[in-house]
Amino acid sequence: MRERKAARLLVISPSEEVLLFRFHHTDDALAGESHWATPGGGLEPGETFHAAAVRELYEETGIQVSTVAQPVADRRVSLILPSGEAVVAVEQYFIVHVPNIALSRSQWTAHEKKVMADHYWWSAQELRTTKETVWPENLVQLLMDAGVFKLPV
Repeated sequence: MRERKAARLLVISPSEEVLLFRFHHTDDALAGESHWATPGGGLEPGETFHAAAVRELYEETGIQVSTVAQPVADRRVSLILPSGEAVVAVEQYFIVHVPNIALSRSQWTAHEKKVMADHYWWSAQELRTTKETVWPENLVQLLMDAGVFKLPV
């Protein structure tokens, strides 16, 4: 199986909420599936994870940064792409704190406009109690380990 390297972003608001996009597939290999996930995407040829994180942040949110800190997590998971291809996703997660929650869709591809149905800034409590499918599946623990979300009292 092909490895698909991807940079994923943990975009954190001033009120310590994390940005997730809702993906809703209607007419591709994932038709009928819906889930929430972090912004991010695959590396382009010759691109580093850090460079992909900066590029993907801009393309999916309109937020521009010149660099990102070291990744806070790695993940390897088998998945099916919308094209139907089975891959092993090799992901690195980067935290970006933003000064406000304004986003732009101006750089979205046609595919992103089609499948990215919504966005929402999630609190730790909302993530802990949601019945929605959220990727990565250990997002709350990942954010707690990174010091973004605090342990419940």
